Amino acid sequence: MKKTITYLLLLIFFFCTITAKSQEKNEKPAPPITRILFIFDASYSMIGQWESDSKIRVAKRILNSILDSLDKVENIELALRCYGHQSKVPPQDCNDTRLEVPFAKNNSAKIKNRILDIMPKGTTPIARSLEAAADDFPASSNSRNVIILISDGLEECTGDPCLISQKLQKKGIILKPFIIGIGKGDLTSLNCIGTYYDASNEQLFKNVLNVVINYVLNKTTCQVNLLDSKDQASETNVAYTLYDHFSGLPRYNYIHTMNNKGTPDTLVIDHMATYDLVVHSIPEVRRDSITLIAGKHNIIAINAAQGDLQLIVKDKDPYKGLNCIIRKAGDMKTIHVQNFGETTKYLLGNYDLEVLCIPRINIKNVDIKQSYTTKVEIPQPGVANFLFTAAGYGSIFLADSDNMKFVYRFKENTLQETIYLQPGEYKAVFRYKTSKETVYTIQRTFRVVSGLPVTIKM
Repeated sequence: MKKTITYLLLLIFFFCTITAKSQEKNEKPAPPITRILFIFDASYSMIGQWESDSKIRVAKRILNSILDSLDKVENIELALRCYGHQSKVPPQDCNDTRLEVPFAKNNSAKIKNRILDIMPKGTTPIARSLEAAADDFPASSNSRNVIILISDGLEECTGDPCLISQKLQKKGIILKPFIIGIGKGDLTSLNCIGTYYDASNEQLFKNVLNVVINYVLNKTTCQVNLLDSKDQASETNVAYTLYDHFSGLPRYNYIHTMNNKGTPDTLVIDHMATYDLVVHSIPEVRRDSITLIAGKHNIIAINAAQGDLQLIVKDKDPYKGLNCIIRKAGDMKTIHVQNFGETTKYLLGNYDLEVLCIPRINIKNVDIKQSYTTKVEIPQPGVANFLFTAAGYGSIFLADSDNMKFVYRFKENTLQETIYLQPGEYKAVFRYKTSKETVYTIQRTFRVVSGLPVTIKM
């Protein structure tokens, strides 16, 4: 009885372990964390009067109201960097920038409390603040790094904020920043940093800040339609990559999937980037500069009609890993190397094949059709056994043509060599190493038949 119970417990444990591992393998990846860094202008000009109050107080009040609404958002972390709040002017301190509240979850209250103590004092080092912001974001492969810059003035130091922003975006450290220009000054030149919004009055500032936050947090979906020759989204099970158009870095890598309804699966991706789509078909297809509409379901369509190519050796295949070079018809660039005995998908069109048997076989204009398997068959080779009484030099040529077409060069230091040759008439020429005169060259003509051996004594 005890043994039976023990046995049952072991079975249950084994079943639970297998089930847990299976669920772990099929577990969906965690959604990305959205990290928003507020870069807050606390330079001396922020002490100036706006409408109802000083610019610094209005900015604090409106930012605090936004922070309250962010407390309830999942998968979000916030941080605060300020500039112009540590050193008075004059003199000008172009290093006056500091991360006041680092990234963390549920830290809105901490940011609000810190803002209360910030007082305008110094200059406006926007470039230096952006440069320092690169180190504010924790290293992560699953995050969206967003900067919202709130400023009432232009760069007052020697740095180039536009160049710094571009470098950070190119490296994939941040997404395209948002800049909110407050007050009545003309700050449109800051548009080169990212997406610029002009907030000339208090209500507009509040509206713009809400628009930016909603845009950042909007859930956007898309599907990738791989179109066949009838413009139907029927192609699937091929890898594709969405690259960031600006940085050139890959953002998403997927295997295209049809869902349970037989339609392309829905993805949740970041709408803030412009994408280049590369479908890793053979050959690859590409669509550049794809933009998504925030908060909507977007359809990305691309022509990727495919058919199959099957490579076969007639009757019995004695080759081990015989390869075939695949090229577009009329183009010498290799797009793929396919093994015989395999079936591989290609985009529709005509292809030139070079079979790496001996001698090589060139097959022109093989037509790949939609949802159809094109079969290419080559003859079964014969087996040529060469026997040498001593080592030497020699080659094999096709003998059934007007010209001596080179086929194969013998190994120099061997007394026996076995070669798979395609059916046909051949000529072997050979000279022993010990023979120092050309007239001692030996010639042998022989015929190779599919599936049969032939012995040639040199």
